[in-house]
Amino acid sequence: MKLLEDKILKDGLILEGDILKVDNFLNHQMDTVLLDEMGKEFSRLFDGKNINKILTIESSGIGIAVVASRYFDNCPVVFAKKGKSANVGGDVYGCEERSYTRNVVYNVQVSKKYLNENDNVLIIDDFLANGEALNALIEICHQAGASIAGCGIAITKAYQKGERRIADQGIEVQSLARIIDMHDGQIIFG
Repeated sequence: MKLLEDKILKDGLILEGDILKVDNFLNHQMDTVLLDEMGKEFSRLFDGKNINKILTIESSGIGIAVVASRYFDNCPVVFAKKGKSANVGGDVYGCEERSYTRNVVYNVQVSKKYLNENDNVLIIDDFLANGEALNALIEICHQAGASIAGCGIAITKAYQKGERRIADQGIEVQSLARIIDMHDGQIIFG
């Protein structure tokens, strides 16, 4: 998606440790016009998949998922919580996820009230690097018996293992911006 790629080139920052910082428009402060265009594009990419639920993980995927839901007949958005929460009952699906950017392990949970075998799920997230977060969400869908229509990712670092890891499971991955290399302050899409 050229609009997102241009925004990354204009406002993204490459930090030490192979981190792409896009917090000024995607995952801290949000450019809602951009998010709306991203939602439209996810709708185009997953047209005809009969999606009735969007699943993401807190917190950076929530904004993208909520805006995208408007283009999927306002289907519900469920977000997995990272860790125990007083407002999530004990009856949950759960697994562990290692955060790439924070290097910590989270106990990811979704209440069984919000995901089941009747759901055809689109998983949406802001980044795909090693695939830990997506793998956790896929595991939760499997626990629920839900079908997975695919994974919609804002930015994929294709040179890391996550994209291949998810595709090897037979799950469609659609990325709006696919980075094939990032070095010396340069970002290369492909």
